[in-house]
This record gives sequence, structure tokens and C-alpha cells, in this order.
Amino acid sequence: MFATLSDRLTSTFKNLRTKGRLSEADIDATVREIRRALLDADVAVPVVREFTGTVRERALSAEVSGALNPAQQVVKIVNEELVSILGGESRPLTFAKTAPTVIMLAGLQGAGKTTLAGKLALSLKEQGHTPLLVAADLQRPNAVTQLKVVGERAGAPVYAPHPGVAGEDEVPTGDPVAVARAGVETARSRQHDVVIIDTAGRLGVDAELMQQAADIRDATSPDEILFVIDAMIGQDAVATAQAFADGVAFTGVVLSKLDGDARGGAALSVARVTGRPILFASTGEKLTDFEPFHPDRMASRILDMGDVLTLIEQAEKAFDADQTEAMAAKMASGTDFTLSDFLVQMQQMRSMGSMKKMLGMLPGMGQMREALENFDEREVDRVEAIIRSMTPAERDNPKIINGSRRARIARGSGVTTTDVNQLLERFAGAQKMMRQMARGGGMAVPGMGNLPGMGGKKARGRQQAPVRRKKGRSGNPAKRAAEQKGVDGSPAGSAFGVAPTGEKDGPLEIPAGLEKFLGR
Repeated sequence: MFATLSDRLTSTFKNLRTKGRLSEADIDATVREIRRALLDADVAVPVVREFTGTVRERALSAEVSGALNPAQQVVKIVNEELVSILGGESRPLTFAKTAPTVIMLAGLQGAGKTTLAGKLALSLKEQGHTPLLVAADLQRPNAVTQLKVVGERAGAPVYAPHPGVAGEDEVPTGDPVAVARAGVETARSRQHDVVIIDTAGRLGVDAELMQQAADIRDATSPDEILFVIDAMIGQDAVATAQAFADGVAFTGVVLSKLDGDARGGAALSVARVTGRPILFASTGEKLTDFEPFHPDRMASRILDMGDVLTLIEQAEKAFDADQTEAMAAKMASGTDFTLSDFLVQMQQMRSMGSMKKMLGMLPGMGQMREALENFDEREVDRVEAIIRSMTPAERDNPKIINGSRRARIARGSGVTTTDVNQLLERFAGAQKMMRQMARGGGMAVPGMGNLPGMGGKKARGRQQAPVRRKKGRSGNPAKRAAEQKGVDGSPAGSAFGVAPTGEKDGPLEIPAGLEKFLGR
């Protein structure tokens, strides 16, 4: 979503870091580039004006001029101001003291309210709640049916006493206010602790839409009114959000379709314009592509600093604790990492979601955006097919995989022998790295030698033994004779024929021609 904005800001700060000291002209040029980047991203003009004004004022202050690294201070200021316009601190849902907690969803048609109802229900179920979905959208064709399908996928029951409309020409007959009110009473009688009400939307803001939403609000007294907004609609997001804030008085915002390729200005504008926090973000089509919105982490993503905390949280959900402990114990015992272990690890990583999305959360991945975009998710499927085509013995000991076995594995997995060879080569490198990690040596960086803290074979504080080079033959006849004699039969280390320790009483053998030097 924020790729273009992130690239522009990263380029601006890269130019800034080449300067040891920052003049007022440098700061003005930087602020000008930031302003252009935000406007190109469809951020609301008042928000851009306020943001750049604050950044310029702080950049010209003593906190930058007196810093050892002024460029880093400017980046820090921009990061803090981004966090501020995104809402400051993350806020969780507000639950009622007495169940059920009523959550009402509002927004335009096509914003993704119905799908988001299922995502929110699944998220609440994972936290131990028992949500009930209420189908109060009786105007959009097949909206009730869609909510039933989404509820079934999320494992949450759906209260739908009215079927709604089935076609564009059908006139709505049900009363959405009565359905919402009855849904809350049903949840109370069935002891559901959360009620999620899916309301109708329109193609645009109108009085009828606002009145219906206000009537449902008054009839159910919701604890949270979540305004679902499409992050791809650009500048219209600001006007739409302001209209719903005035008409329904929503308490929080949910950004949908954050996985799109739009410029993302809505996300940077809604919180500041309406004064309501962004609570959640929908980042994909799957029900699991749903996460709490953290302003500091989103600002970090925009500035290409990564989002390692979210990555860790997703890993904790996806990875099985027992399997992780077993793998750690296996590495500690010195047992080799096998292809079976690799298959388990890969399956757990896939359960975290898109590989592109995970890699994009790493710091500095903006510089590899093209390679990231060209990453083929199907490559993971091919690797899994190759490993599954192996026998258990081959997975545990890849060294036994000879030419005929490789050909059989290639036929079984529908790939070429070259693909099998490449996988085995990559796995051999991964196995070597795992051995080094098990020994506590870290990792050696290819092409960069063994860097401190990155492992290597040379132990810390121990000098490497010098390499013995083969000496050439001496030009001195006496020395050459002695060398030749040492090669032919003299004990190692007995230069000039002197016997080694333990043979001191043996005869002294003097090469011919040296008697005159010894006074003989």
C-alpha cells in the first residue's frame, strides 16, 4: 500500500545522510520533498500542511542543530510525527461491563463490512469470546447469504431472521432496525458475549443511509461503532469519514484493503481529520488477514524500518510451541537438521500468510522491492512437492540421493532434475548454517569472510597457524647437501645431521667441506 510513499521518503533521507551538518536550505529542501511525497500519496492537504510545518519547526530547533548526527534526528522527527497523525497510540476494543458487547459496523457499500465482520468474529473467537453475527443489511443483494457463508468460515453463528433481497430489482421489505434489536436480545438469551451488527451501505453518502445507521445505533446502544473505510479511495476518504463522524458518531476506524496498490493517503488522513483512532487493518482476502492497527509500527513500515514486532506476533500464533521446543532441543544435542525438519518449518511459515508480506516486514526490504515483487509464492509449493516425493530415509540423509533417486524424485514431484539438485544444494548450505548456530558460532557471510559475531572457524583470541610454504633448494652447496640428506633419511628437525633428543650420544656427522669452519 505505502510502497510509493516509502520509496520517496527513503530516497529523501538517503540524500540527507550524506551531509555532516544541515543548513536551513537543506531542511527546506527535505521538507519540500516530504510535502510532495505526501501529496502524491493522496494525503489530505490540511494534514500535509500541518505535518510539514511541525517537521520544519522541529528540524530547525536545537534538538537537530546540536545533535551528533543531524540526519538521524530529522528521520526520528518524521517518524514521531507520522505516529502522531496515525493516531499516536493503539487502542483496543472497548468491552461492556455487562455482556453482550455490541459492535456496529458502518460504511459505504463495497468497503468490505461483511467480510470484516467475519474477520473480527474469528479474531474475537481466538481471544476466547463467543461472538454472534447479526445480518441487518437487508438492501444489498445476497448480503445475508454472504454473511452466513463468512460466519460459517469463521465458526461464528449468524442471526438472520430475514433473507434480505436476492436481486437488483427486488424491493427491500425487512426492517433492519428490528433485526438489529432482536439480534442483541438473542445474543443475551444465548449467552453470547459479543454481538457484531452488519449494516447496509450505499454507493455514496446520503441522508437515508445516515438515518438508518443512526436508528440502529439508537435501538442497540452499541459499545463500539466501527467505521469501515476502503483505504484505496484516496481523497474521498476524508469527506466520507467526516460525514459518518457527524451522522453516526463512530468510535473507531477500520482500514480495509491495505494490501492494495493504491497510494494509501486515506490511512494517513482519517485519524487526524476525524479525531477517531484506527483500531484494525484488513490486509488481505483471507479471514486471518486481519490485525490490530499500531501507529508506531505502521510509521516504521512507511520509513522502511520494518515491523519486526508484528512478524514475531504472527510467528507466535503460527508456530507450534511443542514443535519449536523439540527443534531447539534437537539443535542443542548436535543432531543434524533434516529435510523432514525443513518441511515442518516451511509449513509453519506458510501458516503465517504470504511470504511476500512477511519479507516486507523486515527492515530495509524497500531496497529489494523489485526482487520481492518478483518472488513466486508457488516456489514454496514446488519445494514441498520435491520433499514429499522423497522416502523417509532420503529426507533424513540426503547424501544417499544419487542420480537415479534424483530422477525418480523429479518425476514424482513434476519438476526437473535440475530443480532437485538446486534444492539439495541450498539445503546443504542451510544444514551447514544450522550446525554453526548449534555450536554457537553464528553465521559466516558469503563473500565477506568471517565477520565478528557472524561466526567462522577461527576461535576468538586464538591466532591462526601460519601456513608452511615449501622452501626452494639453497644455492649454497653445503646447505643443499644438508637439506638433501635430511630429505633422504635424517630425522625430522635434525638440521645438519644432529640427532634429535634422546640420541645425544650418537656420532656427529659433519657434511663434507665444513671441517675448516670447525677448526678441524
